[in-house]
Amino acid sequence: MNDVPHRLMFVGGAWVDAAAGGRIEAVDPTSEELIATVPASGAADAEAAVDAARAVAPGWRDLGWARRSALLRELARRIDADAEWLARVDVRDAGLPLSGARGDVTGAVATIGYYAGLAPEARGSTAPPAPDTLSYTVREPYGVVARIVPFNHPFKFAAGKIAAPLATGNTVVLKPGEQSSLSALELARIAADVLPPGVLNVITGTGTAAGAALVAHPDVHRIAFTGSVPSGRAVLRGAAEGIKHVTVELGGKNPIIVFPDVDVDRAAAAAIAGMNIARCTGQSCGSTSRLYVHADIAGRFQDALVEGLARLRIGDPMEEDTQVGPLAFRAHHDRVMGYLDTARREGATVAYGGGRPAGRPRGFFVEPTLLTDLDDTMTVVREEIFGPVMSLLTWRDVDDVIRRANDTPLGLTANVWTRDVSAAHRTAAALEAGYVYVNGTGRRPTGTPFGGWKSSGLGKENSLEELVSYTREKTVTVTLW
Repeated sequence: MNDVPHRLMFVGGAWVDAAAGGRIEAVDPTSEELIATVPASGAADAEAAVDAARAVAPGWRDLGWARRSALLRELARRIDADAEWLARVDVRDAGLPLSGARGDVTGAVATIGYYAGLAPEARGSTAPPAPDTLSYTVREPYGVVARIVPFNHPFKFAAGKIAAPLATGNTVVLKPGEQSSLSALELARIAADVLPPGVLNVITGTGTAAGAALVAHPDVHRIAFTGSVPSGRAVLRGAAEGIKHVTVELGGKNPIIVFPDVDVDRAAAAAIAGMNIARCTGQSCGSTSRLYVHADIAGRFQDALVEGLARLRIGDPMEEDTQVGPLAFRAHHDRVMGYLDTARREGATVAYGGGRPAGRPRGFFVEPTLLTDLDDTMTVVREEIFGPVMSLLTWRDVDDVIRRANDTPLGLTANVWTRDVSAAHRTAAALEAGYVYVNGTGRRPTGTPFGGWKSSGLGKENSLEELVSYTREKTVTVTLW
């Protein structure tokens, strides 16, 4: 343990340890080796970070959007210059394939640049005039924003999701996922040379300790959380006493409905791409894990899926040709394997995969898996697995399959594959999801609002709506004498 590096948190422009001295182990999910420790922060550490952010919030607000945007662009430039190192940190800490980790860094740079350019759009308006009065609105930052992000895209979420609150003049306390915090601390290292001290603070720790303390802090009036549905509910409960503005982007059990008129090979390839197996081993809330395929093409579609999954290269995620790495940490690996055991007990057939890959006795690896002979009541069809597991079901009646696709408390994304433009629009309109693709692969154009319906979330991200959500609107009426 003595030769394992201990990384410090970043608060108020200084590198600090947890007040209570607790530590969290960072384990390489490929080798299962301990690679570092990070502070296990608690309430005292969260309070120190909020105090630091609050102290400089007025100065950051008064800097003005143009200067803030310039600093964000410089931050994006510095990140881009260090992109390869940052990607490799996430490969080692979270098991992302190197190509996927590189894409995450590139995406974060683009997101920061997007919000730097969008910053002046957080503006007010004038109201229809009345005699002898002038009424107008202005948008002002909340002050301190708590941004809590998960383990699956560590750097992309840490860097990309601070952009909108910083652009609108808020200071930020960022808490990354406890299982993959190292790249967020690298972000702090880069930001230390760009942003004024206290504008960005990064604390590490568990959601039940550091995260809960941030949510409950009376000086944090705006909270944004990305993670699981149970954790999202805990955030909402913790914020309720303070009547805080909370947005949450939570889980998904996302359907893809495949009509019989499609190019089978192309649609099957898109279904695999939409699972994000080659980006993050299926650890994505947007993964298209429920495949409803028309019965007339189901056999051919299954064959194409098996062929596509078999072509995915499993291996050390640091190697250039690896497409599938391990899951991020042991407990999650055990959870996914438990779902596969449950599927077998409930009568599902494993058409491909279903276990640990051959030749991988170590590491948190799970084969890309296709399950068949399912019905909509089975656990693997009802619950989010958050791993490389696809469930194939069949349909014949379009109204019935829409009902089945909507029969879930979640509603993040959905996908429709068809050549029939009328069927595409009618099905998209009927699906209960915040983001619907037609003939898509899960990639979203910059600026398109993303967020879920039902238990999948509150609020929108990656858009003007997100930028504005980090401001409070104030109305001013002036009586003219």
